[in-house]
Amino acid sequence: MSKRIGLYTGTFDVATNGHLDIIARSAKLFDILYVGIFDNVKKNPIFSLNERQDMLVKLVSQYEHVKVVVHESQLTVHVAKDLGASALVRSVRNGQDLAYESEMCFFNQQMTGIETIVLLANPELQYISSSRIKELAAMGMDVSKWVPALVSDELENKLGRK
Repeated sequence: MSKRIGLYTGTFDVATNGHLDIIARSAKLFDILYVGIFDNVKKNPIFSLNERQDMLVKLVSQYEHVKVVVHESQLTVHVAKDLGASALVRSVRNGQDLAYESEMCFFNQQMTGIETIVLLANPELQYISSSRIKELAAMGMDVSKWVPALVSDELENKLGRK
């Protein structure tokens, strides 16, 4: 029997409690789960790809079968095929996310036949976004209740407050 391999992608700048919840939930669905950090300069990353990779490796270290990979310019579906993934994992927080992900699901399936599993954000995490966290942190707000302690500390260091 072949292994169930999934790929959950994002920029993870910054990794939030919402991201970690999706990783924990999707890790239960696959024999191997790849967490793919993709570069998206449109999102004005505060952390480099290497910094994001270092943080995520630490944040998922309790899962033996979760592996972090980095890609700068490939289409997600091509990375998934290269990794042997049978499904992409996506999450939605609201109707806007659902509309975007629905379109992506269509094209990904049409291009490669790969399936997409969509997980709904837990209600207590649905308003958390990396963009909002970066905005609040830049304004001097404490974001520690929405991100892991490691990320909160790294944000404070990056913003010169530690």
